[in-house]
This record gives sequence, structure tokens and C-alpha cells, in this order.
Amino acid sequence: MYRFLLSRQWVILTLVTLALIPTMIKLGFWQLHRHEHKVALNTVISESLAAKPVPAESLTSPGQHIKHEDLFRRVTAKGHFDTAHEEVVRRRTNTDGEVGYHVLTPFVLDDGRVLVVNRGWIPADGAQTAFPKIPAPAKGEITVTGRLMADETTADSGIKNVRGLPDRQVMLISSEQEAQRLGKQVLGGYIEQTAPEPKGDSPELIPNPEHGDIGPHMAYAIQWWLFAAGVPVGWVVLARRERRDRAEAAAKETVPETAAATV
Repeated sequence: MYRFLLSRQWVILTLVTLALIPTMIKLGFWQLHRHEHKVALNTVISESLAAKPVPAESLTSPGQHIKHEDLFRRVTAKGHFDTAHEEVVRRRTNTDGEVGYHVLTPFVLDDGRVLVVNRGWIPADGAQTAFPKIPAPAKGEITVTGRLMADETTADSGIKNVRGLPDRQVMLISSEQEAQRLGKQVLGGYIEQTAPEPKGDSPELIPNPEHGDIGPHMAYAIQWWLFAAGVPVGWVVLARRERRDRAEAAAKETVPETAAATV
């Protein structure tokens, strides 16, 4: 009755079906983990932004990786900007989707250590091979406030760390790379400046991260699991249809033979 299941076509179809089920289940759990990560990150961002600012030196030190629970934490630092060693990060967008640069300015603390400060976004008006004109920060000793961020990596950001760029231009923000370039002790991670606000609104400060949206990952997880459940159902439907079609074809062949025998 179901001997056709041993045919090459159906053996291949069955094997594909058996491979699809665990694959789809795995993809569903992958999306579930992404959902859980997003929810946890939103919680960290919300709590960090609501907390009172603390000195940057209390949460990071040279060569230290920023802890997950300290991400986006508001921190302060006292010192002065070193504009002579300023850099820009290429291919960054502002809130309107315009492509430009992020401005990285070393901030020298009172003890001589350096904190990397992302002062915000500027447009890419000139040739990308030339260093752009950057509005100067406040001079002298000041106190800056910003959100503490972890060093950027290709794995986390999806941005390729291109080499051979024009002088003082980078693709990723890395405190380790800055320490090598400056020859100084650089605190791990960096901060996105929130205060003092720049004169003339430039560089354009980076806004607070969105932390109210959990994304569609849970819906995607449920979809993958529904697909996994639907695959065997589809296989059964196809098998039963094949059996019915074969039975009808066999019945049609039998009728002419019977009629011929009667004659």
C-alpha cells in the first residue's frame, strides 16, 4: 500500500523532512535566545540610564573589558581634551540616516590616564581621504558626562575593521588600539558624551539608545516552531495523496482489462 515510500524520490523527501524538523526547532530557540538577550539588554539600559553618574575610573581601568551590567552607565570624568590626537570613525549615521563620522577625542584625566570620548556625529562633507574639519571642544579643565560603552568588535557590530585607512580614521572604536597609538594608559571602553553640550549643536550628540522595543524575535521563534510542526503534517498529507492517486490510477487500469476479458 505504501511501498512507494521506498522509491528514491520518497526516500530523499523523507530525509529532507527529517533534517528540516530539528533545524527549524534549533532556529526557533536561536530566536528565543535573541529575544531574551534583547529583553535583558533593555533592562540594563533602562537601569543604567536611571542611575546617578559615577566616576568613570570606578567602573573601568586600563585594559579592562566593560562589564555587561555597566553598559550605558552614566559616568563622569575630570580633565581636558587632547584635540591634537583626535580621530574620526568612518561610515556612521545620525538620527536622520545621514552618513558621516563619529568624533573620537582623547580625554586626559588629572592622573595622566586617557578616556576615549565619542563627542558625537559630524557630516562627511569633503573627500573621505581627507581629515574632516571638526568643531573644537571646550578648552581647559572640564568635567564630561557620558554613557559607558564597551569596545566595538566586528563580531558584535558587523563592521569590518578595514586596514590602510587615511591617517586618523578608523572603522571601530577600540581603547586597546588607542593605547597603542597614543602610547599611554587608556581606560577600557569609551563614553558617548552627553554633557557639556557642544556649541552650535555640533558635533551632534548621540541620542539615548532605544530600550522600549523588544523586537520580533519571539514571533519569529513561534513561526519556526510552527513550521517544524507543519513539516511532518505536510509529509503525511503528501504521502496519503500519493497513495490515493496511485490507487485511482490502478483502478482505471483494472477496468479496461476487466471489460476486455468480458468481451
